[in-house]
Amino acid sequence: MGTIAASVVLMRWELLSAVMMFFASTFKIKCRQSSRNAMAFVFSGIGIGMSCWFVTGLLGITLSVENVSHTWQVTKDVFVEVMSHTPDTMLLP
Repeated sequence: MGTIAASVVLMRWELLSAVMMFFASTFKIKCRQSSRNAMAFVFSGIGIGMSCWFVTGLLGITLSVENVSHTWQVTKDVFVEVMSHTPDTMLLP
């Protein structure tokens, strides 16, 4: 019993995100069947967000302002570097 309790405590956010992904998928299917496309789109977004949260939790990635800004800066630098090596004929129509 102690092992189950410890695993639930340690995996609480991952379990919550997995349950939320399940509910988002279920509600999305129900909304698509009843032609509520806007609500299905919202539930799709919730499902994608929960799956990203699930993966970041499993990988041990913490989302902070510093990490997000650093990732954005590296992405921007790589994009600028790649675009500087493209030939001019590819950039102009």
